[in-house]
Amino acid sequence: MRISLPEKVTYIIETLTAAGFEAYAVGGCVRDTILGRSPMDWDITTSAKPEQVKKLFTHTIDTGIQHGTVTVMLSHEGFEVTTYRIDGEYEDARHPKEVQFTSNLLEDLKRRDFTINAMAYNGKDGLVDAFDGEGDLQKGIIRCVGVAEERFSEDALRMLRAVRFAGQLGFSIEEETRQAIHKLAPNIAKVSAERIQIELVKLMTAKHPEEIMTAYETGLTKVFLPEFDVMMETGQNNPHHCYSVGMHTVEALKQIEPDKVERLAILLHDIAKPACKTTDENGIDHFYGHPEKGSEMARKVLRRLKFDNGTTDRVCRLIACHDDNPPLTERAVRKAVYRNGEEQYPALFAVKRADVSAQSNYHREEKFEYLKEYENIYRQIMEKKQCLSIRQLAVTGTDLIAAGMKPGKEIGEVLKQLLDYVLENPEANTKEQLLEQVQKTMA
Repeated sequence: MRISLPEKVTYIIETLTAAGFEAYAVGGCVRDTILGRSPMDWDITTSAKPEQVKKLFTHTIDTGIQHGTVTVMLSHEGFEVTTYRIDGEYEDARHPKEVQFTSNLLEDLKRRDFTINAMAYNGKDGLVDAFDGEGDLQKGIIRCVGVAEERFSEDALRMLRAVRFAGQLGFSIEEETRQAIHKLAPNIAKVSAERIQIELVKLMTAKHPEEIMTAYETGLTKVFLPEFDVMMETGQNNPHHCYSVGMHTVEALKQIEPDKVERLAILLHDIAKPACKTTDENGIDHFYGHPEKGSEMARKVLRRLKFDNGTTDRVCRLIACHDDNPPLTERAVRKAVYRNGEEQYPALFAVKRADVSAQSNYHREEKFEYLKEYENIYRQIMEKKQCLSIRQLAVTGTDLIAAGMKPGKEIGEVLKQLLDYVLENPEANTKEQLLEQVQKTMA
């Protein structure tokens, strides 16, 4: 097999080999190239020690030098160059007790997680594939290098990584590897929330986010997202639904574009349904108040997983308003946009469409027609540049003071009243008309 390496990668490899060392492109970049995908970055493995690498290149950064990694900078572009290494005993399912450098490429490849990530390549030797990673790529399977339980005992995050790769590549997890995940799933509790969050986001934005089911079936979500397990166990005896809460969520994930905020909102949009579930005298299930409570529960989950405040706020606001269905008039939609927050649109439409797509056929066409008209009215409002917030009013607090109002809390109250007036009468959003309205109020 011949792989076309980028010019800078070739330069690094040839510089190292000219100095008497071995060097190869390794890992995900080799995997992606074989699959016909464009690698996000190119990693290089070498027999040269970090200090030897640093002597060969003008500009380097000690990225993780204790683990043998030096970043070589070429024209403001960084390439990680890592010395062949053997990981010592793992004591916490997260970190090796020690790292030993080696001159043997095979020893380095043996420590890697999956066969598809344990291939190396250079122009001279071609593909080095000691564990049939290329064969597993052709078969479409995720398989551990060596003994699966050993790999997962070394770093428990690898279990979630297996699920993530399945989601990204559309592969299945080889049976021995899957059984090892099921056995060792409780160890994911030893992994930091930050690392779990990174893998969860990659899974949620993957081509097949429905692989969250594999995380559920193997016991991983029971540890890091137990709320999902409860959703899977909660039925929905309601004409609008044909799945459990959890399966509805999985189906909805398949219906929305791979945007981080939108996918996370769908993942958690019904998180409160189990807690809000009631059953009427006819045996029909209802979930009153679940959007508001769901927003609160989702915030706790996202904080637990160390998501940033911006992502958390956007996801939670989408969850809070995902069931908001205003009357189809410009006036009602203007008020809905103000109520829900202008920044939630048009993502809210994507979330609502995915939600409906994963429901039963009961009134489905009517629901889609409603959403179509809702979005049309919203777009008309935006095209007309109608006022939807206090900052879009034609007057400011300064204007009100100039008109004779005293500075203070009353200014804010009057601006809120003016916004209410403009939401009812969008054509009135002129400085003259609004100041006239203020004068009437003051009189």
